Amino acid sequence: MKSFLRWATVVTTGTVLVLTSGTVAAAGPRLDQATVESAGNKGVVAKTVDDRPVTDAATAAEVAAFWTPERMAAAIDMDLVVDKPESTAPARARPAPTKPAGSVAPAAPTFRLQRLSPTAPTDVSPLQVSASQTVGKVFFVTPNGQSGTCSAASVNSPKGRLVMTAGHCVVNQNFGGWFENWVFVPRYRNGSRPFGTWTARQLTAPTSWVDYRDPDQDMAIAIMNNNAGRTIVSVVGGNGLRWNWGYDVTVTIIGYPAKPPFDGERQYYCLSPTWNGHWMQVRAWCTMTAGSSGAPWLQEYNNATGLGYINSVVSHRHDDPGQLDGPYFDDTIKALYDFAESLTP
Repeated sequence: MKSFLRWATVVTTGTVLVLTSGTVAAAGPRLDQATVESAGNKGVVAKTVDDRPVTDAATAAEVAAFWTPERMAAAIDMDLVVDKPESTAPARARPAPTKPAGSVAPAAPTFRLQRLSPTAPTDVSPLQVSASQTVGKVFFVTPNGQSGTCSAASVNSPKGRLVMTAGHCVVNQNFGGWFENWVFVPRYRNGSRPFGTWTARQLTAPTSWVDYRDPDQDMAIAIMNNNAGRTIVSVVGGNGLRWNWGYDVTVTIIGYPAKPPFDGERQYYCLSPTWNGHWMQVRAWCTMTAGSSGAPWLQEYNNATGLGYINSVVSHRHDDPGQLDGPYFDDTIKALYDFAESLTP
């Protein structure tokens, strides 16, 4: 049976991620990945499962080859279930967003794209099949030897090498540290990889997530290695980014739900207004299941270009199966974005 990861709400620390299955793990978790820390964010050099840095073409090729179709199919999905109602969580302030709104513009790819054949929509309301080349599946190995999967999306930057996802898709202290053999497969569908397999060079997340699992800061950015000399944004394009735009906007959420009735083999989307669900988090109507963790919440999404402005990412769910929560993007995400770009070669 496939193992899975479950969200649990606790009184002292908010939200944590715990392993709840009995699959055989590798040797105990390691804590030896040296971090770089600045302006409330932490980053590490991405590692292989045997502790080598993924910073050269040969090692990156090994990591990409590691993810065979069989390993991808066996990867666990990050569950979105919360075990207790949010009313049991500690009271926290819901500060009104007052700082100036900011944005980074999206960028189209600079290389000709090869489009997939269209797929008919499903009858699972309110979801529809999507096909954005900027959104893909993430695969990784946790420090205890489990393989896992999430959703993610490329984001535009001057150096063109950033991919955004949830914090719990790159690191979790319950497992002892940062995830390994981390790759991004844009527009993965039914096992196909139309734009290749991209390996992470470095992983970054807010210190408040890395050290304290603060659900308000469940966000992360991976710095990708180039592929055949090209950056990820030059090949698939990069979404824009927005922060301090308020709780009440409209978004298109695009991800890879994998628990029934979904199978994790294609993208789906939800179109929904957002509101302040609790704490500094936004909430939307969406029935996506596990596997959609890290999926982008896109303002002004353009289906023709596959681009929009990332305004949050899928983090977790409480007791309503029709709703999802994500961190409110304020100055924290801009600081993380600047931090990741500063570490990018």
